[in-house]
Amino acid sequence: MTERKRLPIGIQTFREIREDNHYYVDKTGLIQQIVESGKHYFLSRPRRFGKSLLLDTLKELFEGNEPLFQGLAIHDQWDWSVQSPVLRFSFGRKNYRQPQALAESLHQQLTQFEENFQLERRFEDAGSRFADLIEKVKVQTGLPVVVLIDEYDKPILDALEYPDIAKANRDFLRGFYGTIKDFDGHIRFSFLTGVSKFSKVSLFSGLNNLEDITLIPRYSSLCGYTDEDIDTVFAPELPGLDRAEIRAWYNGYNWLGTGVYNPFDILQLFKNHLFRNYWFETGTPTFLVEQLLKRQIPTLTLDSMLSSSDMLSSFEVGNITTEALLFQTGYLTIKQEENLGGQYFYTLGYPNREVYQSLNETLLSALVLDKSKQVVHSNQLYRLLLNNDFAGLKQLFHSFFASIPHQWYNNNEIQHYEGYYASVFYSYFASLGLNVTLEDTSNLGRIDMTLKFNQQVYIFEFKVVELIPQGKALQQIKDRAYADKYRGLNQPIYLIGVEFSKTDRNIVGFEWEQG
Repeated sequence: MTERKRLPIGIQTFREIREDNHYYVDKTGLIQQIVESGKHYFLSRPRRFGKSLLLDTLKELFEGNEPLFQGLAIHDQWDWSVQSPVLRFSFGRKNYRQPQALAESLHQQLTQFEENFQLERRFEDAGSRFADLIEKVKVQTGLPVVVLIDEYDKPILDALEYPDIAKANRDFLRGFYGTIKDFDGHIRFSFLTGVSKFSKVSLFSGLNNLEDITLIPRYSSLCGYTDEDIDTVFAPELPGLDRAEIRAWYNGYNWLGTGVYNPFDILQLFKNHLFRNYWFETGTPTFLVEQLLKRQIPTLTLDSMLSSSDMLSSFEVGNITTEALLFQTGYLTIKQEENLGGQYFYTLGYPNREVYQSLNETLLSALVLDKSKQVVHSNQLYRLLLNNDFAGLKQLFHSFFASIPHQWYNNNEIQHYEGYYASVFYSYFASLGLNVTLEDTSNLGRIDMTLKFNQQVYIFEFKVVELIPQGKALQQIKDRAYADKYRGLNQPIYLIGVEFSKTDRNIVGFEWEQG
């Protein structure tokens, strides 16, 4: 077996990983393809997916630090006699909600570069300083410059809740990034990374030669760990862990090529030997949750959202589609791709159990506004299901909705009620990580929700009584023979009709029988 090494938790420095005997998943073969096939690149990936380490690897490569690459795929394919000057910018170190934060960060980094290359500051604005720096460094070294920019979009994302600052930061960066095109003759290679992809019109209007490799299949695994990586590089860490459970919890991210695991989760799992929502806990933005609630997005729809290629690559201050927001931040991933008449459409869904369970728990907290009751209810739900206590479930479901603040109802039309009630209902199950299928297609209609739990099948139908006669939910399950498709499992099947009332603001009907 391969020797155990140190886990590179929180380490974004390629040199430290290589010199201090940490595990390293070799991405240099893909890096070589990128360098040889183009010049200006952009890559979008969620936070904590290894983007900073990727750029640091590029920095060490172009600077010609050969010993660090011994034994890696690129070592024998690279000209180590050329040592290019590298300008690496990072916007990860500050919060950019204050109007001057971006300018301060950028000028500080430019000053550091000027000192490193012993150059005199000749201009006041950042764009001119950047251009002068590129030009002077090339003259000084006799070699074209490599430009690497990490978290290019953070100054905008930090300020999304402050649109005026976000737009000012965007306009500031547009001019700064435009320098890369204007001085193309002085640049050997450039690479920008971030979480989101702002449209070229808004941010990269001057940088139209930037190649976006976010959804290029052969680069899908450029950040993140593949199944093969887990089974080979990290083989010494696997004993004592359920391999299928690792896959269910943390795999599933897809950018149209090889699927990958979230690297932050994997390293934390190997350290602690406990399955937890490590990535989710490091900073799910309140902005995301607030937007989903503001737009009244039912949680039932999140695991099967339809998007186009244009929507996924459109991210604008004040005009962010729900699909792009969830995809680019890593809460949804591509499950299916279709080419219809030259237009690409994508079905989005949860990547894995961590996101499915944690996002629903967070959204549920925002819906019910009482974390204490939510915890008690979730605990009771699991225990009642184990015992098939339907009388207890009826009482518990009534308690779900009795705890919801009345002000929610004041600003919603009646057509939202069925989706809202069902969302609260569903999110309680999903927050426990239970195996739930929504709107499962049968040959006679649509099932609102199917739960497979404890070697049993539960089929739920939701109705709002102001929209249909009371007492019809259970009957619909039977009339449309929803249970038939599950009989081959040879497991007990339970049919459950749940009816809500806008007037009573709670469950008014709960019927069940074994199917």
